[in-house]
Amino acid sequence: MNMFQNSLLLRLGGMFTAITLLALASMSASWMVAETTQGSGKAINIAGSLRMQSWRMASIYQGLLQTKNPAYHIYMQQAIKRFEGDLKDASILAVLPDDETAPIKQTYRQILAQWRAQIRPGLNRLPRAETDTPDTRVLDHIPEFVDRINHLVKQIEEAAEAKILVLRVILGVAIITTLFVVILSLYLIKNILVQPLRTLLGLTDQIGQGNLSVRTSLAGEDEIGRLGQAFNLMAEDLSKLYQNLEARVEEKTAELTIANRSLELLYHSIARLYGGPVAPDTYSILLKDLENVLGLGHGLACLVETDETRGHVIASTLDPACGDLDVCGLMSCAECMASRELAVHDVKGGGKLLSLPLKDARQSYGVLQLEMPDGKKLEPWQTQLLEALSRHIGIAIGTARRIEQSRRLSLLEERAAIARELHDSLAQSLSYMKIQVSRLKPHIEHNGQEATQILHELREGLNSAYRQLRELLTTFRLRVEGEGLGSALQATVAEFSSRGDIPITLDVRLAGCFLTANEEIHTLQIVREALSNVLNHSRATQAWIKVERGSDGVVSAMIEDNGIGIRKVADTHHYGMTIMEERAKNLGGSLNIETSKTSGTRVTLRFTPSGNKEPVVAMPPALAK
Repeated sequence: MNMFQNSLLLRLGGMFTAITLLALASMSASWMVAETTQGSGKAINIAGSLRMQSWRMASIYQGLLQTKNPAYHIYMQQAIKRFEGDLKDASILAVLPDDETAPIKQTYRQILAQWRAQIRPGLNRLPRAETDTPDTRVLDHIPEFVDRINHLVKQIEEAAEAKILVLRVILGVAIITTLFVVILSLYLIKNILVQPLRTLLGLTDQIGQGNLSVRTSLAGEDEIGRLGQAFNLMAEDLSKLYQNLEARVEEKTAELTIANRSLELLYHSIARLYGGPVAPDTYSILLKDLENVLGLGHGLACLVETDETRGHVIASTLDPACGDLDVCGLMSCAECMASRELAVHDVKGGGKLLSLPLKDARQSYGVLQLEMPDGKKLEPWQTQLLEALSRHIGIAIGTARRIEQSRRLSLLEERAAIARELHDSLAQSLSYMKIQVSRLKPHIEHNGQEATQILHELREGLNSAYRQLRELLTTFRLRVEGEGLGSALQATVAEFSSRGDIPITLDVRLAGCFLTANEEIHTLQIVREALSNVLNHSRATQAWIKVERGSDGVVSAMIEDNGIGIRKVADTHHYGMTIMEERAKNLGGSLNIETSKTSGTRVTLRFTPSGNKEPVVAMPPALAK
């Protein structure tokens, strides 16, 4: 009983068990009553048919008396047999009670006795011949016999109705009892479960609104009582936690502010480092930002050039009055450069110095030095920020140096190509003119006609040398800006279209293809030389340029026109084809020239780009969070 009172689940389970037992009891009783009434309808029908059979047997007997037909004997025997079968049918016997004193049982016995003593013997004594005297007394007993059968049928009907009435009473009592138990259960559930839960829900809303002083009066050893106790403990714990919440919020806010400032510093530093050329002022700004965010002292950035052992200061936040800023004076360069990771060094005269190497995956370029205040200790996030920033500075320095080296190499290669072009074109033309001038002097004195021919050739050579000189000067001024080869080709097409007054169609498909500066210069020069030939020699009315990268990675540049094609081999003063072929060889590719008298000329350059790209620098995972 104590367990039942202390357990809400047991009480609820008892209610549902009571409802279930009532339902099972009512269904069982109904089933039992239904079983007893089963077959009553059939018994009534069969008992009712006995009346009709009795009158039929009387009719057969009268027919026999009137007609003396022997066939009526057969009919009578069949009727008697059927009547006895129905009288002893199992459905009629099933509705008879076991109590011998029951009225329905006595009525049945009377009918059975009269049938055996009077009716059946009288019906069997039929006259066999016309001389036999008929016995009509059996016909006098038939009405009485039928009345008893009617009384039996009525008794069977009354017994069935009594059983149905009992079934109705059982179902009615079960329904009323079940409704009472359900209503009582709902009332108890409301009092012991729903109302306490509503009270707790209201208190929870008050806690949600900030009132942590609310408490519940629910008590007891059941689940609701324990829930009320747990609610009070929770409210008390929340009240205690809320007292320190503001301090913790301020602490977390400070941490988030520091993290935000760190990420902001890293973002702006990377934007300054990779957004353009890195100037000394950029390093000074980075040092000042580090001092403000990390709370460190003055610092400086020192770089060591290639093949040198001593570094020079490129940026510093030290006071210029403290001395020469080009020499750090804090520690030896060998000791400073020997450190391959973040380190703290003791400085002569007291104090500590934080040193971070500026390096990328290839080499080390210098160090970043910051003063450590007394008692200062770096937090893990500060160490990660310093390492990430120094790594990005090193990568930016390495990238800038490699870009500068690539530009210098491209410039040297272009200068060498220009020197070869000057030597192969303009220099040879001028040498040829010198020879022609030497030939001209003696012929002027002896043969005026040959001197005229020499003067004509000399004029053509000078014109060709002048035209080549202008083209070379244009080449000297040519630049491939940061927008790439596509932009330079568009400018070239616009230039030659205006010069030759012919439409030039440009189709560039180099998305995702990286070309070095040397490859862009040589490709642009070949296109310009081909367009110059179109304007000067092809007599074309339209030209097409298509530059694309194939699925195999090969870059092709095709220049096509609808002119007259190449009619003769280039003369002495024209070296454009040779220069284009040399540029194609420098690219490690091939140059193919196709010509036709009806379809013009097609110049096709094919080469495989080197594809050297700078690595992508990713933010360290610890700081990316």
